[in-house]
Amino acid sequence: MSKMFADCPICNAHQSMEVTTKTEKIPYFGEIMESTLLCSECGYKHSDTICIDQKDPVKYTLIVGKDNLNARVVKSQSTTITIPEIGLKVEPGPQSQGYVSNVEGVLNRFEKAVKTALSWAEEDHAKKNAVQILEDIERVKNGQKEVTLVLEDPFGHSIVMDEMAVKSELTVEEIENLETGFTTFENGELEKMNR
Repeated sequence: MSKMFADCPICNAHQSMEVTTKTEKIPYFGEIMESTLLCSECGYKHSDTICIDQKDPVKYTLIVGKDNLNARVVKSQSTTITIPEIGLKVEPGPQSQGYVSNVEGVLNRFEKAVKTALSWAEEDHAKKNAVQILEDIERVKNGQKEVTLVLEDPFGHSIVMDEMAVKSELTVEEIENLETGFTTFENGELEKMNR
């Protein structure tokens, strides 16, 4: 574990921000770095966990039905999750976090996001689309509809643990079209990877 002090980006207090980092190995994710920022002046706090190990880019595809809602899903912070039949896609951003769940848990996360979007929607067609998506998610959870769950991870930390899940390598074109949620250094220049 390492500690250092820095100026707070929120209140600008000199050397008031304690920055703590530590690394450890976690099953499925490999080596991770946990960091915590805490300002003793204004109370600002931020925590983050980043996968350090990079593996081969991976894509998992699973036809979801009533028999595999309990299939284990390990989603890293760099993963894009898509359910094309009902128009759902979640791309990673700077605040994206990894999690371990099951297929039903992933559906519940989508459902929560759609309900939030529905509460903000003002246009009738947006509300109608959101209600249709919620009905489709419920039909999938009740075993009345099959859909395809796709996980695409350019850093290879994600996995769908089910004997029917199809694992494949991402093509160069697929990788180039994915968001990663990370800022990377390449050739000495700072650039936002894929937008």
